[in-house]
Amino acid sequence: MAFEYVRSTERGLSFTEAEKRLKENGPNTPLEYTFPSSWHLLWSAFFHPFNIILIVLSALSYITSDNPNGCIMLILVFISVSLRFYQEYGSSKAAMQLSEYVRSPVKVQRCAGRVVQTELIVQVDQRDVVPGDIVIFEPGDLFPGDVRLLTSKHLVVSQSSLTGESWPTEKTADAREDRSTPLLELKNICFMGTNVVSGTGTGLVVSTGSKTYISAVFSTIGKHKPADSFEKGIRHISYVLVGVMLLVVTIMILVEYFTFYDLSESTLFGISVACALTPQMLPLIINTSLAKGALAMARERCIVKSLSAIRDMGSMDILCIDKTGTLTMNRAIMVNHLDSWGAPREKVLHFAFLNSYFKSDQKYPLDDAILAFVYTNGYRFQPSKWRKTDEIPFDFMRRRVSVILETESNPEGRNIQPFYRFIITKGALEDVLKVCSYVENVDMGEITAVSAEHHHRILNVVEELRNEGLRIIGVAIKNLQQTKISKQNMENEDDVESDMVFLGVIAFFDPPKDSAKEALWRLAEKGVKAKVLTGDSLSLAIKICKEVGIRTTHVTTGPELEQLNQEAFHEKVKKATVLARLTPSQKLRVVESLQSVGNHVVGFLGDGINDSLALDAANVGISVDSAASVAKDLADIILLEKDLNVLVAGVEQGRLTFGNTMKYIKLSVIANLGSVVSLFIVTLVLRFEPLTPIQLLVQNFLYSVGQIAIPWDRMEEDYVKIPQKWSVKSLPMFILWNGPVCTLCDVATLLFVWFYYSSGGKLDESFFRSAYFIQGLLMQTLIFHLIRTEKIPFIMEIASWPVLASTVVISAIGIAIPFSIIGDFMGFTDLPLSYFGFLVVLFVGYFTVGQIVKRIYIMVYKKWL
Repeated sequence: MAFEYVRSTERGLSFTEAEKRLKENGPNTPLEYTFPSSWHLLWSAFFHPFNIILIVLSALSYITSDNPNGCIMLILVFISVSLRFYQEYGSSKAAMQLSEYVRSPVKVQRCAGRVVQTELIVQVDQRDVVPGDIVIFEPGDLFPGDVRLLTSKHLVVSQSSLTGESWPTEKTADAREDRSTPLLELKNICFMGTNVVSGTGTGLVVSTGSKTYISAVFSTIGKHKPADSFEKGIRHISYVLVGVMLLVVTIMILVEYFTFYDLSESTLFGISVACALTPQMLPLIINTSLAKGALAMARERCIVKSLSAIRDMGSMDILCIDKTGTLTMNRAIMVNHLDSWGAPREKVLHFAFLNSYFKSDQKYPLDDAILAFVYTNGYRFQPSKWRKTDEIPFDFMRRRVSVILETESNPEGRNIQPFYRFIITKGALEDVLKVCSYVENVDMGEITAVSAEHHHRILNVVEELRNEGLRIIGVAIKNLQQTKISKQNMENEDDVESDMVFLGVIAFFDPPKDSAKEALWRLAEKGVKAKVLTGDSLSLAIKICKEVGIRTTHVTTGPELEQLNQEAFHEKVKKATVLARLTPSQKLRVVESLQSVGNHVVGFLGDGINDSLALDAANVGISVDSAASVAKDLADIILLEKDLNVLVAGVEQGRLTFGNTMKYIKLSVIANLGSVVSLFIVTLVLRFEPLTPIQLLVQNFLYSVGQIAIPWDRMEEDYVKIPQKWSVKSLPMFILWNGPVCTLCDVATLLFVWFYYSSGGKLDESFFRSAYFIQGLLMQTLIFHLIRTEKIPFIMEIASWPVLASTVVISAIGIAIPFSIIGDFMGFTDLPLSYFGFLVVLFVGYFTVGQIVKRIYIMVYKKWL
């Protein structure tokens, strides 16, 4: 049926047919997705409403000979476009790294000849393999496509690139699978991107290129992520500002024109109002805040690739992590040595030690763990009294290693012969039990045949250990008589490793990091819940999670999730804290479920190829410097140390960045809208411009420069304790409550100056503009201190010293300008001391009323909205 499906034969394809199929299907590359060009990314970064506003205003400024203002706005656009282009270009090329898994020569069986066809074994480039080809593979080979096995001999395959499990999988051509078997657990199918660990075989290529499993899994990489709530909010504000600006500026130009009948002066005044309405420093404030957070995280030994990830970390409320190397030390530590009854036995440890000590094959971490346990606990097994005569090395089919040793004294206590020889075997428990016919009962001092009862008891002991998250290997021995060993052929492994005596098991544990529990507790304090998404077994994941304080009340596995409908899946993901035996696509579904259904901001920490999908989909992708190249390219943040405490610092920086950005947005929208409304009211009342275009631009410039210090402000402790997200209701409500207070202060200034300083019902234009310039600049500068905290400013909460210094300097410059030569050039005049007394009263009243309004707003918003 497989041959019929791909229209091939047991001889393989002919060279002509293979060339034809290559033209039809295209090169055998894992992805057919075309990544956006540099020009496309540049256009995408440029075409943003906020950038368009600044460019239009810049052009109008140049037309009206306001070159400095136009130049400043173009510089801001350049910074914004450059940063966005750099971020998107870096992330879009990540999926191209998949090619490293499939570029290798492949042995293919092809047939040639017109009359009598001859089967030939040829080497072709992986990209030239087509469906229907028969491939021949051996240890180290990569599978060039999804392959149905035809023959296999001791075939063991590593699927870690897809599953994340480091332990390889046995594959066999003769297996018969049913429909309920999970795809990656099929024994007769090998997948593109996986590799042969040991054994040989042949297989029929069923699918190549974009139709393979790995291509389906990674097909979403490099595609544009949907905008998060913050980006949508900024975009929405930009559209609102465009609409308001067009409306207000049009009205202002018309009012100005029909008052003075000077079109050029009216247009220039309208452009000045538009500049005042536009939060020109928004890109600079956002990017400066993000860059400051990135530098702070760099001091914590991590690299921030995407600046927006800093902000997203402030909103992150769920962190999905893989346990290996993150929660654990990623190394084995031996914890126990038990006999078949589950009791500690030194003899089990003795022979396991001798096996690890004398094996000449590569020593694995488990061998190092056994040796370390013996040396550090003071055991003296005297390996110098033993001599190795032979060895049967480990392979992934037998899953055990044996050494043959001899000694002059019988370790079992009876010295009858001049020397004794033993074969000592250790390895995977199931495979060690296969070669054991006897079991030792130390308490009774006898060796008995293995019965069903013995076998059942051993499995129960091991099951209890595995439920505690321990990894188990078995240990067995056999006493070889001198006459027998001389007759045996060591090449016949099955005869040597037979009728052995089962001694017991050695238990290992991958311990949790000392810092993991503390870090998870600190994250939980800040409202970030941890979920473990792993490809490992459920029992092992539960053990680790209990050790580090993650609740294990609700757990699930990948096969269980596959059986659920969409609604049940979302509900299970919502409740589960431990999700084990997950495939890459299942990790992706979990992340997307949390984002879409749960409305969470999700961070994902992973380092394998199998984590790439989830890393790409997560709001914050986090990896480590030792990760696979694809994982590092897709990650937004790369940790130079596998320490979760770094993420705690990142969360704090993210919330600080988010908070300071929101301060600027609130400040600029309230101050700018209030100022424009006031300008409109004053123009209608006074019938002259309250500020000339140059005065308005200078005021706006000083105000903007003063805001540069905002990224260096601090946040209240309560603010950084909870995840911060863009609220659709919060900002408009804040503006509606606080905006009118600013306008009232401007109107109060108008009334005071009109009634107190006018002469005969006439008000001197230069005097009013001087008074209005100072009051407006001080209002826009001081309002920041009111909105930056829920507490009473300057009394209960004080801003950082850069912000205070900026406030003092800008205020001093603003007050000094009307009294300087520059003020004379700009048309200002000196102001009496009584006016500054009025400003003191005005701002005290403003802060009092503003504080009352703020408290009412907070109470109303938190309780009802």
